[in-house]
Amino acid sequence: MTAIPDLNLTHSRELWERARQVLPGGVNASARYNAALGHAMFFERGEGAYLYDVDGNRYIDFLTSHGASLLGHGHPAVAAAVQEVLSRGVMAAYETQLQVEVAERVLKLFPGAEMMRYTCSGTETTWHALRIARAYTGKLGVVKFEGHYHGVNDTVGFSHWPKLAEAGAADSPVPVPDSAGIPPYASDLLTILPFNDVTALERTLRAEQDTLAAVIMEPVNYDSCAIRATPEFLQAVRALTSELGIVLIFDEILSGFRVCAGGAVSASGIYPDMTCLGKAFGGGLPLSAILGKRAIMEMCTPVGPALQSGTYNAPPILVAGANAFLREVTKPDFYPTLDALGQRLYNGMREIFARRGVKAWVQGVGARFGLLFGLDSEPRNYRDIAGQDWELARRFHLGCLKRGVYLMYKSPHHGYSIAHSLADIEETLDVMDSAAAELVQ
Repeated sequence: MTAIPDLNLTHSRELWERARQVLPGGVNASARYNAALGHAMFFERGEGAYLYDVDGNRYIDFLTSHGASLLGHGHPAVAAAVQEVLSRGVMAAYETQLQVEVAERVLKLFPGAEMMRYTCSGTETTWHALRIARAYTGKLGVVKFEGHYHGVNDTVGFSHWPKLAEAGAADSPVPVPDSAGIPPYASDLLTILPFNDVTALERTLRAEQDTLAAVIMEPVNYDSCAIRATPEFLQAVRALTSELGIVLIFDEILSGFRVCAGGAVSASGIYPDMTCLGKAFGGGLPLSAILGKRAIMEMCTPVGPALQSGTYNAPPILVAGANAFLREVTKPDFYPTLDALGQRLYNGMREIFARRGVKAWVQGVGARFGLLFGLDSEPRNYRDIAGQDWELARRFHLGCLKRGVYLMYKSPHHGYSIAHSLADIEETLDVMDSAAAELVQ
C-alpha cells in the first residue's frame, strides 16, 4: 500500500480489508480498486461537487461517477422527482405515462431518432442495440474501433486497451479480449479497426459489406482519453454505412449530453441510425436507452422478432430522475455555464504544466477530459495514447488526492459537473499547481 503524507485513510484501509473477505478484490466493480493507493477508498456521502470519505476527508470530485453525475451528487431536482414517485409506491415491470413523456423529450433532442427503448446498464444497452441491428439487416458481423469501450458484453468485449504486442498492425488490428472467459469464437463476428483512419474504414467496409450488420463507435472516444472523431472520418463512416446497408450505432453512453443537450457531434450534421444513452441520462441513477430509426427499432418484440425485455427496464423512480435531468440540461444557461467552467479548468491546467515544465496533454471535450502525461500533441487514436507515462500520472494523482482533489488513477477520462463552482475550479488549479511542482522537484 502507498502511504500518502498528511492524508489519513485508516478507516478506508480497514474497510477494504474487511471487504476483501466477502467481495472479490474488496470492490463491486474492478475500476473502483485504486491502483495508485493499493486499495479501494470508501466514501460516506456525495454532495454537489464534493465527496466525503469514511475518514472525514473532503474532495472536489473529478470522477463524477465516471460521468453519471453531470448534475453533481444528489441534485435537488432529481431528489425531489424521485421522492414524488416513491410516494406512489415502488413499481417495476409496469408501463406509466412518465415513460412516454420522457421518451418524447429525448427523441426531440436527437435528430434522426424516431423511437426508443429503455434499459438499465450501458453494457446491456450496446448488446441489445447490436442484436436489433443484426435482426434488421439479417447479417451478424460487427465493426468496432480499437480503444473504444462498449461495456463488458461478449459481443464487443475486445480491444478496449489492448497490449500493443498482442494487438497486431496499427492499420489492421486484431481482436484482443478484454477479459478472461469471453468465448474465443466471439471474435469471429468482430472486426477491429483503427479510429480516424478513413482508408482502413473504406477498405474493410467494402470488403465485408455482405456480412456486416453494424458499425459501433464512440463519436468522442472518451474511453481513450477524449479523442475526437475528425470531420472527415465522421463523414466517411456515415456515407459508407448508408451506401452499404450497414447500421451505424453511436455509443453516446459517455458522450451524450456532455457537450450539448443531445449528441456530442450533433452540430456536425452527422446522425447515426441508432444511439445508445446512459451515464448522465439518469441524473445519476442507473438508466440507459436505445434510440433509433423507426424501421430499425420496430424489430423489437412484440412488433418484430428481436427480443428486448427486462423487469427493470424503466422503473418510474429511474425515469423520474431522467425527467428532472432533462429539465436541467435544457435550461438556457446550463451549457454556457458548463463550458465556462471547462474553459477555465482546461486553460488553467495547460498553463500550469507549461510553466512547471511537465510534459502533459489536456484533452478536454465538453465536461470531460483526458489527462495524458508524456504526450505533447493531440492524439488521433488509441495507439497515440498507449505509451503515456503512467508513473508520472500516478504521482500527480496522489499529489492531488492528498490535497483534496479526487482524480481516479488509470481512469481514461475525468470530468466536472454543473455543481462545480468557479471557486472549486480555482481551488483545483491551486492544488494541481502544487502537485505539478512536486513532480519536478
